[in-house]
Amino acid sequence: MAAAGAGAGLSWLAILLLAAAAFALGALGLRLPRQGYTLLGAALLFGLAGYALQGEPGRPAAPSEARAPQVGSGAPLVEIRRELFGAAILPSRFLITSDAFARRGDFIGAAGFARSALADNPNDAEAWTALGNAMLEHAGGRMTPAAHYAYDEAERARPGHPAPAYFRGLAHLRAGEPERTLELWSAILAKAPPDAPWRAGVAARVAFLAQALAPR
Repeated sequence: MAAAGAGAGLSWLAILLLAAAAFALGALGLRLPRQGYTLLGAALLFGLAGYALQGEPGRPAAPSEARAPQVGSGAPLVEIRRELFGAAILPSRFLITSDAFARRGDFIGAAGFARSALADNPNDAEAWTALGNAMLEHAGGRMTPAAHYAYDEAERARPGHPAPAYFRGLAHLRAGEPERTLELWSAILAKAPPDAPWRAGVAARVAFLAQALAPR
């Protein structure tokens, strides 16, 4: 047991060091502007949160049962979505409440208030995206028809907005399909206006993912 605990500790240390290196790459190596730090940091925290939910460092690989989301696991999702939609523009009152539930890990409650936001404004692309994220997290990170539909509606409401494709890419990353993630995020970057405030954060992750997938 002690050996297993030591192995898990070393695995977590390696993971944290990798996250720190990734942040340093974006913030310093890629000269990411300060306003992009939140987006990059949130993405890394989200990755660690997902690993905390699904991974067990030091334990041999084996099929695992779906686990309930931990409290607070939705906070990085909210932060990334807010950055993509523009933190200076406040969401609706229902979506603010939905985000509070998501930050606590209550994705059923978050979905309920996102639906209330959509009942108030069916063309609220951010609310559709939040609903898709809540559905995704409620399913343990697996893309479901309900999440697909919500992201499709977000794209219909705001054609060309990066958020739906970004979170689809994140789902592929969590499903072990980083090549598809890189494809989606690269397409977002190719269409991004030069002055988009979220561009630098997406560019940093595209560069990091491309480097990780490059043949050795």
